[in-house]
Amino acid sequence: MRKLNDSFARGWVRLGTRFMPFADVATAELPLGRLLRLSLFQVTVGMAIVLIIGTLNRVMIVELGVPTWLVAVMVSLPLMFAPARALVGHKSDNHRSVLGWRRVPYIWFGTLVQFGGLSIMPFALILLSGDSNAAPWVGQASAALAFLLVGAGLHTTQTVGLALASDLAPEHAQGRVVTLMCAMLLVGMMVSALVFGLLLANFSQIRLIQVIQGAALTTMVLNVVALWKQEARVPGGICGAAAPAMDFRAALRDFTAEPGAVRRLVAVGLGTFSFSMQDILLEPYGGQILKLPVGMTTGLTALLAVGGIAGFVIGARLVSAKADPFRVAALGVLAGICAFVAVVFAAPLMSAGVFALGTTLIGAGSALFLVGTLTAALEAARGGQAGLAIGTWGAVQAFTAGAAIAMGGILRDVVSGLAEQGTFGPALMDPVTGYSFVYNLEILLLFATLVALGPLVRRAAPTGQDRLAEGLMALSAQPNWQPLTSFDRR
Repeated sequence: MRKLNDSFARGWVRLGTRFMPFADVATAELPLGRLLRLSLFQVTVGMAIVLIIGTLNRVMIVELGVPTWLVAVMVSLPLMFAPARALVGHKSDNHRSVLGWRRVPYIWFGTLVQFGGLSIMPFALILLSGDSNAAPWVGQASAALAFLLVGAGLHTTQTVGLALASDLAPEHAQGRVVTLMCAMLLVGMMVSALVFGLLLANFSQIRLIQVIQGAALTTMVLNVVALWKQEARVPGGICGAAAPAMDFRAALRDFTAEPGAVRRLVAVGLGTFSFSMQDILLEPYGGQILKLPVGMTTGLTALLAVGGIAGFVIGARLVSAKADPFRVAALGVLAGICAFVAVVFAAPLMSAGVFALGTTLIGAGSALFLVGTLTAALEAARGGQAGLAIGTWGAVQAFTAGAAIAMGGILRDVVSGLAEQGTFGPALMDPVTGYSFVYNLEILLLFATLVALGPLVRRAAPTGQDRLAEGLMALSAQPNWQPLTSFDRR
C-alpha cells in the first residue's frame, strides 16, 4: 500500500507540472510566494495600460468628444519615454547606491512618477474636455504632462523590475520567471478591465475621476508590497561591480555588434508595430461600427488579457521544452494574421462573437511574440547586462508601439474622411473603411515580420545541411583524412 501511495504521489506531481506550466517556476533561491509578490509591479503596469489604452481612449473619443487624432497622440505619449529604457536598464546594471541597492531605487522612483501622473490626470481630462474657462492649449498641455509621467513611471518600473527578477532567479529558470512576470501583466490587465468596466457601467465624469484616483493609490500600495525585502543590500553600502562601469554607448555598441542583433531588433519593431496599430481602434470600432456599449467595449481588454494569458501559458511550455524562441515568435505572428482577418470580417457580418474571437487571438498572438522575442533577448544578455538586454528590447518594443498607436489613429481618420467624401467610390462611403484599412495594413506588416524572423530561426536551429557541413569540416581537420571533393558550406 505504501508503494502504491508513493507511486500515486509521484504521478500526481508529474501530472501537475505537465498541465500547470508555471508549477516549476519556483526555485530554492526564489520561492513561489516571493516571486508572486514581486510580480505585483507588473499588475500595476497592466492596470495603467488598461486605463490609458482600454478606457480613456474610448471615453475621450465618444463621451468627451475629443478628436481621434488628438486621443491617439495623447495615448502614444507614454511610449515616447521608451527609448530611455535601454539607458535605464544599463544604469540599473551599474548603479552604486549608498543604501546598498542596485535595482530598488529605480523601481521606487518609477513608482513615484507613475503615481504623480495618475494623480493629476483627472484634472487634466477636465481641462481637455473644455469644461473650464482655461484656453484649449492648457488642457492639451496638462493631459500631455499626465500621460508622459505615467509612461515614464511604468517604463522605468517595468524595465528594472524585470531585470531584478532575472537577477534573483537562477540562470536555468530565468526564462520561466520572466514569462511568469509577463503573464502577471496580462492578469493585471484582465482584472483591471473587468473592474473598470463594472465601475464605469453608469458613466459619469465624477465616477471617472474616482476610478483614476483609485488606480493611483493602488499603484503605490502594490508596488511597495512588491519591493519589500526583495533585493539584498550589499554590506558597506556600495552596489555594483568593483570595476568601473562601461560607458552606455560602448555597452550598446557591443550589444548590437553581436551576430543577428540588429535583425532581432528589427523583427521586434516590425512585429510590435503590426500588433499595436489596433490598440487605439478596437474599442471605438466596437462602439462605432458594432454598436457595443462602454461596459462591453472595456471588456474587450479583458478578452485581450485572456488571450494573452493563454499565449503566455503556451509560450512557457514551449520555452521550458527548449523550443527555439524565434519559432515561438513566428507562431504568434501567424496567430495575429488569423486574428486580424476575423476582426475585419466582424463588420460585414455584424458579429460581436467574431470580433471577440479576433480580439482574443490578438492577445494570444502578441503574447507568444513577446515571449519569443524577450526570451531571445535574455539569451543574448551577457553577464551582468540583463538590464541592458531587457531595456534595449523594451525600448524598441515600446517606441514602435507608441508610433503604431499614433499612426493607427491618424490613418483611420484620414482614410475614413476620404471615404466619406466619396474619394474611393460609393461602395466605400462608410466609417468602417478607415478601420479596415488599418487592420489590413497590420496583416501585411505581420507577413513582413515573418520575413524578418526567417534568418533568425535558421541561425538558432541549424538545418541538416549545416550540421553535415560542420561534421565534414571537423573530419577534414583530422591529420590522415583527405577529402574527395570540396564542400562549400552555406
